[in-house]
Amino acid sequence: MDNTRDDVIKIPKVNSFPVLVIAALSCVSAVSFPSSAAAFSFTPTHRMQCVSRLNKRSSLPTNLDQSRMWQSMQHHYSYETLLRMNVDPIREQTDLPANLKRRVNAKRPTLGHVVPKTSRTRRHNPSDNKGGSNSALLRPQGEGRDTDRYNNPSNLRILGGTHRGRKLESPDVYLRPMMGKVKEAVFSTFTSFGLYDDVGGVACKTRHLDIFSGSGSVGLESLSRGARHCTFVDMSNDCCGTCQRNVERCGFDGWNEGGLGSGIGEEGEPVAKVVCADAFRALRQPETVGIDPNCKYDLVTLCPPYEEIVYADLLEAVANSELVKEDTIILIEYPVELGCLPHVIRQESGGVLIGVRNRKYGRTVIGMYIVNPTGALESAESRPEEFIKL
Repeated sequence: MDNTRDDVIKIPKVNSFPVLVIAALSCVSAVSFPSSAAAFSFTPTHRMQCVSRLNKRSSLPTNLDQSRMWQSMQHHYSYETLLRMNVDPIREQTDLPANLKRRVNAKRPTLGHVVPKTSRTRRHNPSDNKGGSNSALLRPQGEGRDTDRYNNPSNLRILGGTHRGRKLESPDVYLRPMMGKVKEAVFSTFTSFGLYDDVGGVACKTRHLDIFSGSGSVGLESLSRGARHCTFVDMSNDCCGTCQRNVERCGFDGWNEGGLGSGIGEEGEPVAKVVCADAFRALRQPETVGIDPNCKYDLVTLCPPYEEIVYADLLEAVANSELVKEDTIILIEYPVELGCLPHVIRQESGGVLIGVRNRKYGRTVIGMYIVNPTGALESAESRPEEFIKL
């Protein structure tokens, strides 16, 4: 006789061991990764707990705005999560900090040919034939260089790609080019982002905009590693002439065919283009200097003279330029004396630039941003922790 009642719901036997394991892992995750746990908490209390944890981990520099903590959190969590936490991301302060709105004092030691004008290093005496570093003719950045004494003072060369080892000509003015070790690290990061990959059997289509190009060493490095096109922009006629000669020396004076799917129109474009113009004008009004605003760039590099620009103006100009698009990578070189760049930069159109790298190399800092990321560049993930303190 079956004593089973029909109105009783039978519950099958379940092995409880997997359930206990999952619960234990959840507890460990909540302790080891508080930010991940907070991402699934939707109350203001949890938000304040997360802020407290971040404050305990690292102290903010005194020269930075307190909104930097918010900027780090804002893109550490999703937009929807922030709304559930009773936080309105639109109304939070995201202005550029005050340390970026003034000129930076970034003096450098008297090394080689790049020194400040007030250097105490002894000037070269033509009648002194003893030689040595003490008798070097030293000049500040931007002044004319003695080409009889300095042929290639920066020892510029291409470090990788098809033209690895090719020496580059230096202009007759004194420059502060990107250091070799920094350039190697930078292009290693670009490669990890997939900027020089062939996709689906189609050759690399990366278009590079090199602002403050100088001799063109950064843009030529990019072309050597596989970039399809590079536009060099500098306001010095001497630098532009040198850059053009380096382009021809490396054999990058060819032509890219246009057509359907090329993104550059039917007529095509040169592999390398040198534009002699002011950097801010090229970013804000590209059509006035001969740059087509309809042809967007995948990579923009900015290596300005540290003490001659205001970084807040430069960041606003590149963030709102017609030349950038979704997933454009923007590199900005700046001195450690400036302090830390913000993790998030707002566009006037409502978009954002999100910081993906911020690394210090001696007294040089390299910041990288991605414009309105779509997820196509998987390795270019947001790293707010690198934008809190250098």
